[in-house]
Amino acid sequence: MIAENLKYLRTKNNFSQQTLSETLGIPRTTLGDYERGKTEPNISMMLRMARLFDVTVDELISKDLSHGQYEILKSEVLKVLAISVDEDNEANIELVDSKAEAGYLDDYQNPEYIKDLPRIKIPQIPKGTYRGFEIQGDSMLPIESGSIIIASYVERLKDVKQDRTYIIVSKRDGLVYKRINVNKKDKSLHLISDNELYHPYTLAFEDIDEIWEYYAHISFSDTKATLDTMVEDKLNDIQRKVTEIHLKVK
Repeated sequence: MIAENLKYLRTKNNFSQQTLSETLGIPRTTLGDYERGKTEPNISMMLRMARLFDVTVDELISKDLSHGQYEILKSEVLKVLAISVDEDNEANIELVDSKAEAGYLDDYQNPEYIKDLPRIKIPQIPKGTYRGFEIQGDSMLPIESGSIIIASYVERLKDVKQDRTYIIVSKRDGLVYKRINVNKKDKSLHLISDNELYHPYTLAFEDIDEIWEYYAHISFSDTKATLDTMVEDKLNDIQRKVTEIHLKVK
């Protein structure tokens, strides 16, 4: 498992081959041979790798680390469970569309499932682990239903920023795109829709499977038309409420 684990750990920790080879004090070609399984590191090098990535040598050589145990409350650390890489060993941006959502909730821990998802390319995107999610519904207008949210993986709950938007994956609610406020005292997230017609609700830390922070989105409609529709809906809602008040007063 050394070759696969080394490639996985390097990508997970955002190391390029050049950076990791310099950190380990070996030529890049040697690291490439390790990752391709052409040669294996000696025990001294395996110890150095294990210390760097905070794993045991036994785990490095005998366990598929991409299937690692998911933890959240004990350490409050969210771990990347499965990623795929391209021919240059750079992390892909997999796309989870509406048809794939149910399967994703069941198999997000399975590298074989993840590597079979369609992929998209975003030029000059910063280093990191990204995924694309197609959102449905109008709870986050003006971002319309059918838009694709490009989001970066959040590894630690303490990295979640107040009042920012995230994709939250949970078995309870599925895949949702919401604005987040963190309640550390109650160990929960307060999830808020930008569309005021939808009421906020809470999700306990222990129910969270993954969190992805908004980076960009791809829309397939005219933004101005969407905003005009929002304004029209808001005016209609105001008119309805005024009519109700008028009837009550009468």
